[in-house]
Amino acid sequence: QMDLCIEAFGTSKQKRALNTRRMNAVGNDILNTAVTKAAANIIDAKGVTALIQDVAQDDVQNISIFLPPCNEDADKPENVYKFEDILSPAEYEALRVPAAVFVNITPEEITKKTEDKSHCSFVLEELKFLPADEKSRDHKARCLWFLDTLIKFSYLKVIKKKHPMGPECPHIISRKLMKNFTSLTYNNGSVQNLISASMKAKITAYVIALALHINNFQIDLTNLQNDMKLQESRMMDIAKAMRLKVSKAKGLPGLENDQNHKLGTLSIPLPVQKASGNQRKRKKMN
Repeated sequence: QMDLCIEAFGTSKQKRALNTRRMNAVGNDILNTAVTKAAANIIDAKGVTALIQDVAQDDVQNISIFLPPCNEDADKPENVYKFEDILSPAEYEALRVPAAVFVNITPEEITKKTEDKSHCSFVLEELKFLPADEKSRDHKARCLWFLDTLIKFSYLKVIKKKHPMGPECPHIISRKLMKNFTSLTYNNGSVQNLISASMKAKITAYVIALALHINNFQIDLTNLQNDMKLQESRMMDIAKAMRLKVSKAKGLPGLENDQNHKLGTLSIPLPVQKASGNQRKRKKMN
């Protein structure tokens, strides 16, 4: 009725706007029809099963974009994902001050932090086994502090503060988090930093890489999965994309009665990369 009124009594400007809107609607209908027809042609030509396999392979490729740099020709595990690609020397040095709280932590404080759940379970467990050697203890404390910060950062969605992890987080670390682990988005005319699904995958990959360095290149993926609040299938996809050997935890201290935990081991030579495990599930559904 409004359109009819504009046709009969509207100004020239209103009539032009009405014609433009109608032409756009017609154009969208033509475009949708063309896209639908093209999709049908592709499905007819290639087949549904082949397309599902392509999507499964794309999942792996999309994850691989966000992995830390991988040296496939490494001669030992520590050189596959180099520590310097996770933390630069300047970033590592900046962690000395905030990590001091871990260096000097007491068993009583660890117990209280466990009760309060003030840190992720991986960090709380590793704090129980800090080395006695001063240099090694300081190194592990810095790594654990950054890993804990990475995991907590992954819980955020839209970053509204300049220093989202608080004043104790060094400026160079805050800048690293914002630059490397957020996506820019526009909302209500302003630019915002967002932790998208792809950035969550990237954070997870860097958490896994750092955890491998911390724990002698074998980690409990299930604990990290719970810390990251991820589905198991997503965690396994990322772990396999990082060329980890995934196995069930059997006979390990603390896990004797829990066979559902998955271990990830980084060893040389690296296993051949395969398509996502989701591919098998999709085939069955088909």
